[in-house]
Order: sequence, then structure tokens, then C-alpha cells
Amino acid sequence: MSATIPPFGAPPERTADDAELLQLGSADDEPCLRADAARNRARLLEAAAALVAEHGAAGVTMEAVAAAASVGKGTVFRRFGDRTGLLTALLDHSERKFQAAFLGGPPPLGPGAPPEERLRAFGLALLHRSPDELELQLAAEPASAERRYDLPPRRLLHGHVALLLREAVPDGDPELLAHVLLAHLSPGLVHHLTRHCGMPMERLEAGWEDLVTRVIGGEPVTGSPCTERLPTGTGGAGAR
Repeated sequence: MSATIPPFGAPPERTADDAELLQLGSADDEPCLRADAARNRARLLEAAAALVAEHGAAGVTMEAVAAAASVGKGTVFRRFGDRTGLLTALLDHSERKFQAAFLGGPPPLGPGAPPEERLRAFGLALLHRSPDELELQLAAEPASAERRYDLPPRRLLHGHVALLLREAVPDGDPELLAHVLLAHLSPGLVHHLTRHCGMPMERLEAGWEDLVTRVIGGEPVTGSPCTERLPTGTGGAGAR
């Protein structure tokens, strides 16, 4: 690209001092809850977590959580809105920890490293979250594509990647390139490749390293275990 594409709606860079972590649930879920409402919410989440542990994310319904917590179904709907709201609330704690790490944690994931290194660390850290949370992440993905891309945590991830790309590839289109990179890390794709195609997570990590190199230019990361593991075959489970 020969001309710099002006950013649109670019989020300002945030520092560790002024970063306010976004949550997956609605804005009224947290500190201003009455004590009894907070206890009820915690009990509902405990019941939902127990159902996930016993039956997987597919076993978590509003009715099942209400029965496990000995409350009416309407209470669960009022607290979380719908099943997606309930499942995303279960992911909130992990999401906050990850946000804190890339917004204000130590480099290379956090501030202080070159944007290329932060991009690599970001993708690898996100992939490392997937094995333990993949089923829950997948179940929490809204069916509507419009809602999926509009969730505050998703917008924060996209804004962070776009910011790093704006620094690393100043003549590129960071907003669109950020979507391309995040697609590699989507729970749906990770689930398909690891569970259905039998692809090892190491290959996804190597693919991320390679994708970042191709997007930002420059030489591959020499000596990187992920780069050394990158397969030379093409396509499908037969390339494993």
C-alpha cells in the first residue's frame, strides 16, 4: 500500500494507570449490586459452574441453573438476560485477568516491548487460554454476528490489535488487518481445527507466528520453537 489509510474510530492508547478493564457482562453486574443481589448472582454462577463441570457447557440452560440454585427461572433471566449473558458472565474472571495482562502487565504481552513482539505474545497468550475454556467460549459466542463483533471484550481485543498494527504497519489498514488476525484466534476456528481436524495447538501457535510475520513484514522469528514446528504440508488433517 502506497498511501497511509486514515484510521476510523481508533481507540486512544490506554496505560496501566488509566485502563479500566471491560467485563463480559452488562455494566450493572458489578460493584453497585445490593449485598443480597450480589449473593444471589454468586450463587447462580456457582450453580452454572457446577453444571459446566458435570455436563459441559451444553448442559447449562436457564432452567437447569434455576433448578440447581433453587430459584425461579425468572430470577436467572432478570440477572443475566439470556443464556449467552449467563455463559459470558462465567468467563468474566478469566477475561479480566487477560485484559490486565495485555493492558498493563509485563512485556512482551504488556507495554514496553516493540509492537511486533506484543502481537506475537498476544496471540500465543490467547491461544493458551483456549484449551481449558474452549467449550465455554464457544457456547458464549452470540449466534448473531452483529452482536458477536459488538461485545465490549471483543471490541477491546480488536482495538488493542489495531493499535499495535498501527505502530507496526503504519501504511496498512489496522482495523481490517486486526479482524484478519483475530479470526485466527476465534474459538470457533480453534475448536474446529483442534477437535474436528485433530490439529495440535502447537501448529496453531506456529501459524500465528507465521501470520504475524507475513502481515507486518520482516524476517521470520529465527530460533522460535513455534517457527521450527511450522509444518510444510498444506491443508486439512492430512498435513499433520
